[in-house]
Amino acid sequence: MTTNLTGNPEGFEPVFCTIVPPHLQDRVAQSDDAAVAARARRSLERDALERTRRRMTTVLGAPAAAPASDTADQQPRRTIYDARHGTELPGHKVRGEGDEPGTDATVNRAHAGLGATFELYLEKYARHSIDGQGLPLDATVHYDEDYNNAFWNGEQMVFGDGDGEIFLDFTLPVDVIGHELTHGVTQYTANLTYFGQPGALNESVSDVFGSLIKQYTLGQTAAEADWLIGAGLLAPRVTGVALRSMKAPGTAYDDDVLGKDPQPADMAHFVRTGRDNGGVHINSGIPNHAFYLLAEALGGHAWERAGQIWFDTLTSGELAQDCLFADFAKATVKASQARYGAGEEHQSVLKAWEQVGVPTQ
Repeated sequence: MTTNLTGNPEGFEPVFCTIVPPHLQDRVAQSDDAAVAARARRSLERDALERTRRRMTTVLGAPAAAPASDTADQQPRRTIYDARHGTELPGHKVRGEGDEPGTDATVNRAHAGLGATFELYLEKYARHSIDGQGLPLDATVHYDEDYNNAFWNGEQMVFGDGDGEIFLDFTLPVDVIGHELTHGVTQYTANLTYFGQPGALNESVSDVFGSLIKQYTLGQTAAEADWLIGAGLLAPRVTGVALRSMKAPGTAYDDDVLGKDPQPADMAHFVRTGRDNGGVHINSGIPNHAFYLLAEALGGHAWERAGQIWFDTLTSGELAQDCLFADFAKATVKASQARYGAGEEHQSVLKAWEQVGVPTQ
C-alpha cells in the first residue's frame, strides 16, 4: 500500500473516532441534571474541535512521526503523556518504554493497554504495531476537565477521566484501548469510509478486536467472555453494564439519562438515520453479532480461528473503502475458505451471516 506525505495510506480519509458515540452524548446533554448536561455539552464541543483539528492536520500534513523501530526487535515503543486536564496534545511525558510503573494508576493502565494491544496483533497475527511496521504507540491521559470520551485521532490515543457521574476513567476497560487503536489498524489497511454501512463496519472491526484483546489478556474462551464493550466504564448511577453488547445488541443499557441501547442484532432491525455518521455506532451491532455467533460456533479462543478470519479479511487489500455489510460478509467467506478450506470454519461463517440476515451470495 502506498502512502502520502503524512505517512497515511493513499486515499486516506480523515477520521476522528470516539468510543462514546455522539448520539449518546447528545442524549446526556438533554439531561434534567444541569451539571451532567453541561459536562456532556462540553465533551461534545471538545469532540467537534478535535474533529476539526484532525481534518486540518490531514490537509496541512501531520508532524513527522518518529522513525519506526527495527522490525527485528518486535518490541513496542510506548510513551504516555499527561495533559494535566488541558487540551494541548500530546502533553507532558510521564512514562516511556521500559520505565517502571509510577503511582498514577491511569498512566499505568494506559501503558498496559497499549502493550496488550501490541501483543495480540504481534503474537497472534504477526502484525508489528498498528501500521505493521513498528509504529510508536503514544497516548495522552487526563485530557480536559470531566471529559467523557476516549479517541484515536489518526496519530495517537487520548483518554478522558470521565465525569464520575455517567462515565468513569476511560482507561479502565482494556477493550476501549484496543478498540480505539484498532481504528488505527483499519486506517492503515482497509481504510473504511466512516459513514453508513462501511462506517459501521469500521466500528465493528474495532469492537471485535477490542473484545479479543480483552479476552486474550484474561485468557478467556469464547464461552467465558462477556462480549461487552466498555464494561466497567459506566458510573454506578447508570442502569447498564457497558456501551455495547456483541452477544445481545440492544441490551447494554436502559437508563433514564442514556436512554435505551439502540443497537440492532440483525438486518431486519437495521436503523436508518442521518445521525452518528449514518448510525456507525448503532448498526455496528449487526456485524458484531455475526462475529459473536461465529466465535460461539467455533468455540475455544475467539482470537484464533474467528479472529484470524476477520484479520485476514481486514488486511487482504481487497476491501473497497465503501464496502457494504454484504461485501464484507462475502470477503470473510472467501478468507475462511482460503485459510481453512470448506470445513467447519467456512460453514460457520456462512451460518453466522445468515443468522443476522446479511447475504453472502
